[in-house]
Amino acid sequence: MAQFQEVLKQSALHPKPAGLVLQYGTSGFRTNAKQLDHIMFRMGLLATLRSKKTKATIGVMVTASHNPEEDNGVKLIDPMGEMVTQDWEEHATQLANYMLCNVLGPCFAWLFCFCSFIVGTSSGSLSAFLSFPSILLDYGLVTTPQLHYMVCCQNTQGKYGEATVEGYYTKFCQAFIQLTKNVRSRSHLCLDGANGIGALKVREMESHLKKELQISLNNDGSKGRLNHQCGADYVKVQQKPPTGIKINPGERCCSFDGDADRIVYYYTDSEGTFHLLDGDKMATLISTFLKELLTQAGLDLKIAVVQTAYANGSSTHYLENTMKVLVRCTKTGVKHLHHVAQEFDVGVYFEANGHGTVLFSKAAEEKIQQLAEDTNVNDKRKKAALLLRNTINVINQTVGDAISDMLLIEAILAIKGMTIQQWDTIYTDLPNRQLKVKVADRRVIDTTDAERRAVTPAGLQEAIDNLVKKYRQARSFVRPSGTEDVVRVYAEADTQESADALAHEVSLAVYRLAGGVGDEPKPLH
Repeated sequence: MAQFQEVLKQSALHPKPAGLVLQYGTSGFRTNAKQLDHIMFRMGLLATLRSKKTKATIGVMVTASHNPEEDNGVKLIDPMGEMVTQDWEEHATQLANYMLCNVLGPCFAWLFCFCSFIVGTSSGSLSAFLSFPSILLDYGLVTTPQLHYMVCCQNTQGKYGEATVEGYYTKFCQAFIQLTKNVRSRSHLCLDGANGIGALKVREMESHLKKELQISLNNDGSKGRLNHQCGADYVKVQQKPPTGIKINPGERCCSFDGDADRIVYYYTDSEGTFHLLDGDKMATLISTFLKELLTQAGLDLKIAVVQTAYANGSSTHYLENTMKVLVRCTKTGVKHLHHVAQEFDVGVYFEANGHGTVLFSKAAEEKIQQLAEDTNVNDKRKKAALLLRNTINVINQTVGDAISDMLLIEAILAIKGMTIQQWDTIYTDLPNRQLKVKVADRRVIDTTDAERRAVTPAGLQEAIDNLVKKYRQARSFVRPSGTEDVVRVYAEADTQESADALAHEVSLAVYRLAGGVGDEPKPLH
């Protein structure tokens, strides 16, 4: 009882703001930093419980991600570097919003069992919440994917790599150098670091690359605000380069988000038109490269690309009909894509926002390793197997990682001798439009088929189907927001005018059938 009183006493030093209710989602807790002190303390309690439950080291990451710099957040990382399981997301939400004595209950004694944590931050600082028997490794300033990597290394006793920042640089940079060692000509890359931790870590990493990749680093954190008019989210949403960066026609550019778990590529053409290469384009490039290598190696491994409903229809058509690659669609959210990707020998997944990675099954890695070491195979198969082995080593399989994804994409472009313009022309995106409709209660919308069809309210899906029939190469879907009473509308068609018109008409159907509030959606043109 005395121990419980001590926990309550410590908790009182980090009071929960009255009326504040937060929900743990894919990115953990995320809101204005001034409202997060109690969350930092309580996530220390949850990390203790999770470590005890899994009998493993748990990661605690403090990051604002792609949000404005006045925001912050915190999330837990599970033993293999993956996101915490969905049932524990609910535990986190309850612990954040209710009285500790009501939530902890029979789990209370676990707080005083010996546990293990590693902590990292890309923005702000941690409350001193880990006041329980534990091993605590504080890595200080790291990217979110770096901490995911460290957790996996710790729990595999170093089999995945050395659990240090230096070990991270060594593993991925050496793999990149090996992967590109026979490439002659290289061009430089213009990188927007979003004034975040990714920029600092790329600067640290450059010496490990031994000038094998020339990077021009902008928004490096020396001036400017985190994610302000820069970064992957800004570039994707605004469909233009970061403010203040002058890029030459055809110059290859990419942007990280604030904590370096997202990346998008882009360039401007000779007429000054902006071209974005998002997660769909990256997934297509990577899966095409891997399938070609698997074919050359003579390995019968099942490769698939995992997408969400937001993936552009042209990318799906190209993968299925031109490359003959299996495509699976799942619910929005990286945790859902990661889970489905684990079902295949090789699973490539990216959300359109640029968050993604590649997963190899243990059996696939073993077959590739055996072939790479086999002295009796012909040179073509051997070369392909060696390229596959180095490709595996340049990928951070624990989570989407902007640095790792950048190295992989740069290696593929160099090996194939491909310019960013040539990559962009693999397929042409269908014009699309995303809109939001405010509703009284988002829960009236229920979906199925990986969020591509609405089950309720009655008549909505029939209305959408009839509207889609009016346009060429068209599709549309609606899904409720996970955080606010808003319904998100997506539409695509053969022209931008048609996509805009379809999105507007579907928005009207949502407004009228799903309890819209405020003024009716107005036409875009």
